[in-house]
Amino acid sequence: MAWTSALAIYLLFWVLCAFFVLPFHGRPAEQPDHDVAGAERGAPATFRVGAIMRQTTIVATIFFAAYYLIYTQRWVDAQTISNLISSS
Repeated sequence: MAWTSALAIYLLFWVLCAFFVLPFHGRPAEQPDHDVAGAERGAPATFRVGAIMRQTTIVATIFFAAYYLIYTQRWVDAQTISNLISSS
């Protein structure tokens, strides 16, 4: 796999993982006193971009490492996927 392909796949993993990480940074329901004027009630009072990016990078790296290991060791190939699809 070329390094550019690996980078593109990693960036796709990163963006997808951002959607998994973002819901964990909302405002807890038991803190109604932190309302910010003009903001949505469910929006966090402080948006911590650094923490979100750091956690997204960690999760994306773990998923990409698993993907890369599976890809390089050829544990799953096109024939295996074809067999799984045709048997269902």
